[in-house]
Amino acid sequence: MTTEHFDVVIIGAGLSGIGAGCHMKMQCPKKTYVVLEGRETIGGTWDLFRYPGIRSDSDMYTLGYVFRPWTEAKAIADGPSILKYVRETAAMYGVDQNIRFRHKVIQADWSSADALWTVQAETGGEHVTFTCGFLFTCSGYYDYAGGYTPEFAGRDSYKGQVVHPQFWPENLDTSGKNVVVIGSGATAVTLVPAIARNAAHVTMLQRSPSYVASRPAEDAFANRLRKYLPSRLAYSIIRWRNVSLQLFLFNMARSKPAKFKQQLISLVSKELGADYDVATHFTPKYNPWDQRLCLVPDSDLFQSIKTGKATVVTDTIERFTETGIKLTSGQDLPADIVVTATGLKMQILSGMTISVDGARVDFGKMMSYKGMMYSDVPNLATAFGYTNASWTLKADLTCSYVCRLLNYMDQRGLVEARPTRDAAVQEAPFLDFSSGYVQRALSELPRQGTTKPWKLNQNYALDLMALKFGKLNDGTMVFKRRAARKQAA
Repeated sequence: MTTEHFDVVIIGAGLSGIGAGCHMKMQCPKKTYVVLEGRETIGGTWDLFRYPGIRSDSDMYTLGYVFRPWTEAKAIADGPSILKYVRETAAMYGVDQNIRFRHKVIQADWSSADALWTVQAETGGEHVTFTCGFLFTCSGYYDYAGGYTPEFAGRDSYKGQVVHPQFWPENLDTSGKNVVVIGSGATAVTLVPAIARNAAHVTMLQRSPSYVASRPAEDAFANRLRKYLPSRLAYSIIRWRNVSLQLFLFNMARSKPAKFKQQLISLVSKELGADYDVATHFTPKYNPWDQRLCLVPDSDLFQSIKTGKATVVTDTIERFTETGIKLTSGQDLPADIVVTATGLKMQILSGMTISVDGARVDFGKMMSYKGMMYSDVPNLATAFGYTNASWTLKADLTCSYVCRLLNYMDQRGLVEARPTRDAAVQEAPFLDFSSGYVQRALSELPRQGTTKPWKLNQNYALDLMALKFGKLNDGTMVFKRRAARKQAA
């Protein structure tokens, strides 16, 4: 079996993986790299999810790459537009020529003696092997093979169709149907108004509400600015304006949660009117940003409710019946189709097995270094975006940092960079988020520390300074040169 060698192996050809390839070309043009993608196409999340209305829940001026301006009119873009943007970027920078599709990585083993990763992948029923000096995982944080669906009593007796958004049937017709969407997160908030356009009626059934906020799909200021300024300059100004606004709102939510909560609830009340029961259906028990805020572009969810095409029901499920769902309150919800928008399954590094010098790595016991590398795991980084802002903001910074680290090592003849944990650093959860998908996966997630560089900033401005301008040899990262080999006697 032949083994191919590259300086860098990138895992995943989604938004992060394509960005990583572009950064490699721009910042490390002499490095060889390959992108291993388990599926058959570019796009990751934006190709996998095909449910009605799929769109970004962040503005494209921050979800877009820092090096390629977003030029479409809509700032809150639909899934196909984002997929087109990612694929065009891959072609523009030649990343598409370095992708191996249908290559699912199952294992990676680090050898300190050789300063190499050996990467095993499955393709066409066979195993193939790659070696590399640096491994960069850009495969996201959830399981592509399955979403999360709770066990519902009586589900087998239900005569209708049950669909999870992660596996939306291509020819599913909701026209004239009664549809129940179970969930209150971003996916449910997106699905309900999209389905309501043609369905007889849509019910959003939630156990508890989430915070929702309306925002124009088009950014009028951004569109005006792009008429008068060069695209890159306009993009930079709009990007920084939006980053600053995100940071301001997040800090306000954290410092004055009661006041921020009241402002969000008041905005919903203005949308739906004084007679609507906002207290029951749109007033969460948790504080803002303990879970991600759901965007409602152009008030589409609120419009569906006001026109009577959609209804929000806050209750719990007693059981499925033959014709729908019976609630704990005794109410029956008739349903031709039930959509379980009940969440994701988190999965670190695509579920692949990682070992260092023969010892398997348990990432649940590792500590995250700068939100991208792991204690005592050399030459491996992960693109993991923000939870309180656009994913790509952090992914771009991570890609740039990895390239900077690679260049630093080359200039000094170094072959290993290993974040080394100080036993005195105290642990904290990796994500301070109460969302169900996070809570279910806490034991599998790495930890963060209470002090830098182990503490997550969740702040683009701070990360920009630390990752773009901060010291690489910071006393925590331990570097090594290649060990001299003994000469035969």
